[in-house]
Amino acid sequence: MHVPAFNILSSRLPMRLLIVEDNRALAESLSRLFARKGYAVDTLGTGEDAQCALATQPYDLVILDLGLPDLDGIEVLRWLRRRKSRVPVLVLTARASLQNRVEGLNLGADDYLVKPFALEELEARAGVLIRRGMGGAGAVVTHGRLLFDTAGRVASLDGAPLDLPRRELCLLELLLLRSGQLVEKQVLHDKLFSYDDEAGLNAIEIYVHRLRKKLEPGGIHIRTVRGLGYLLENP
Repeated sequence: MHVPAFNILSSRLPMRLLIVEDNRALAESLSRLFARKGYAVDTLGTGEDAQCALATQPYDLVILDLGLPDLDGIEVLRWLRRRKSRVPVLVLTARASLQNRVEGLNLGADDYLVKPFALEELEARAGVLIRRGMGGAGAVVTHGRLLFDTAGRVASLDGAPLDLPRRELCLLELLLLRSGQLVEKQVLHDKLFSYDDEAGLNAIEIYVHRLRKKLEPGGIHIRTVRGLGYLLENP
């Protein structure tokens, strides 16, 4: 029996964020904000912990406070760029001087937001950096009769909104942005769940089953490649 050769995707996919902020209340607020949008979010309060996480886990955006209790955020940023990492970094800081902003940008920060800030502005800036990291993908993606607004985080089928909980929405985006390519189950798991989530690989099967039932009436099919992962068939 001939088994087709699939392009197994092990490179980074959008959806996983790292928030490095020692103010617990602010960190939790930011985590809730992005979790509601379907992102897997890890929050850390020290520069050393951030370095450990960044050395082992690929992220699609880092939100980095400069005033950390151990390493200065600038040192974390400098360390990250010395490792040739291209992950987008959005700096948060109370240091409002022009000199501080220029220093951060020159060291490789992609954006700079001074505290206090509006959550809506942070969310908008983060969205721009994530899309830029995806190669400038447009805000609206179409796939046959399916339309997905990556900025508004809504999907519709034949013009009717799809009622998708955040993880199903996230799963759809992950598959949609790699339409026709195999995405490994482990990759999906790493993007859908943060360190604090207690969910095994079998959870992916459940979410795929639920999403598949909502998409198939519109002619959108998710194929299971047993033992490997899933792919969204081209329309």
